[in-house]
Amino acid sequence: MNKIEAIIRPEKLETLKNALAEAGFFGLNVVNVTGRGIQRGITYVGRTGEKHSIDMLPKVKLELVVREADTEKVIEIIVANSRTGEIGDGKIFVAPITEVIRVRTGERGEEAL
Repeated sequence: MNKIEAIIRPEKLETLKNALAEAGFFGLNVVNVTGRGIQRGITYVGRTGEKHSIDMLPKVKLELVVREADTEKVIEIIVANSRTGEIGDGKIFVAPITEVIRVRTGERGEEAL
C-alpha cells in the first residue's frame, strides 16, 4: 500500500475529486494549506504602481492510501486533472504504508481500505 499526497491548485479540487470517484477511488482527506515552491510566490503591481509580493500561496493537499497496484493509476488521474502547464501546478509525494487498521471493525491491511 502507498500513501499519495498531492499538493494542487484549489480550483482543481472538484474536478480531481470527481475523476477519482469515477475511477473508484472515494476515500481521501483534503486539507487547505499554504506554501511555496521554486516560484517563491508571486509579485504583482497594484493600481498605484506599488509592487506587492505574496510568498505563501493557497493550495490544497489531498491524501489517499491505495493498493500498490493502483498507485500509478491514481498518479495519472491526479496529473491529468490538475495540470495547467503553468508554474505552481503542485507536487505529488508517494510513501509506503506498512499497516492500515479500520477503527470500527479492527480489519487490517488492504481489507481496511
